[in-house]
Amino acid sequence: MQDEATGGVNDRIALRVRELRAARGLSLAALAQRCGVSRSMISRIERAESSPTAVLLDKLAAGLDVHVATLFEPPQPAAGPVARAAEQTPWRDPESGYVRRSVSPGGGASPIQIAEVSFPAGARVAYETPGRDSVVQQQVWVLEGSIDVTVGDERHRLGEGDCLALALDRPVVYHNPAGVVARYAVVTASPSHARS
Repeated sequence: MQDEATGGVNDRIALRVRELRAARGLSLAALAQRCGVSRSMISRIERAESSPTAVLLDKLAAGLDVHVATLFEPPQPAAGPVARAAEQTPWRDPESGYVRRSVSPGGGASPIQIAEVSFPAGARVAYETPGRDSVVQQQVWVLEGSIDVTVGDERHRLGEGDCLALALDRPVVYHNPAGVVARYAVVTASPSHARS
């Protein structure tokens, strides 16, 4: 059973996926083919009947040619340039347990999005990062603890204060090998045309 916050975020994801798919003129079948996710799963996500995993959201975002942060944006543009902490609803990945909170104002005013992640001890998330039509750049800045980030075949151990820049053009694996929760910020930038 979903808690109220998670349910609200899943409703937002459902709406955004439907809107983005419609804006691109994609049928369920066409999006399924582009991202490697079944039509029935996409339909369940669009009806907010399923709590998608982080890996599934990454596949959908790639199929829609947006970055994952776009799927968490509210349906209406931000009222102003400030995203208040009380309005930054967290989302929990049902598979790994990591908690993601979009901290940037929504609405597509900027091609830069910032998310804060709380990554449980021992957690691992592997993104296949399928091809996108546009290049998505990301930086990962560790705020507390340590994580391993493997980009393609290159593994990077990041400690507190370390920052890694990467392009989302190869598989990426996040792993917290430590016995404590790690906290990090993810800053994502992409061409503004890919965000709408």
